[in-house]
Amino acid sequence: MRRMVLAAVYYLSVVSGAAWAQNAELKPIHVPAGTVLTFYLQTRLNPADGNVIDLLPKGTVFSIRVLDAIDSDATRDGAEFRGVVVAPVVAKDEVVIHADAEVRGLFALLRSRSHPAGFRYELLITGIADGGKLFQLTASLNPSFLDTSTETVGGSTTKNSAKNSEDPAASDKTNSQSAAHR
Repeated sequence: MRRMVLAAVYYLSVVSGAAWAQNAELKPIHVPAGTVLTFYLQTRLNPADGNVIDLLPKGTVFSIRVLDAIDSDATRDGAEFRGVVVAPVVAKDEVVIHADAEVRGLFALLRSRSHPAGFRYELLITGIADGGKLFQLTASLNPSFLDTSTETVGGSTTKNSAKNSEDPAASDKTNSQSAAHR
């Protein structure tokens, strides 16, 4: 009889755990085309290759106008998106990336230990084309891949998006503040 009670308790704990996992919701991302988002440069894998991007420290702010709508309910993992740089990026009094440079990025579903569902959506910048040169880099919506804060912008959930804005003037202010910290 004791085995039956233990088996029933075990069964209920497994079923309730599965029900909790099914209720753990993955936060959606909905970004309309034309939205300006703030991305942060991450560490480069090969910083010794003499690339001008190597002048930029980790955490450098990029204000990007997203040209393609991104909807986590419809966009598949790994889908590419396009954008343009809104404000120039400056390092050591030199413009490293000009405004209107073309941006390419990826919509990704990443593993996350801190999220109850074990996954999180992320937008990643993978390259910027400026003046005929393609700069390979990684930039994300978070200053760090470990940062898991989320906020809502215009009905859209994005990571660490307090500085996100559809107003280019606000993006210019954010970029100027970032340049002051360099």
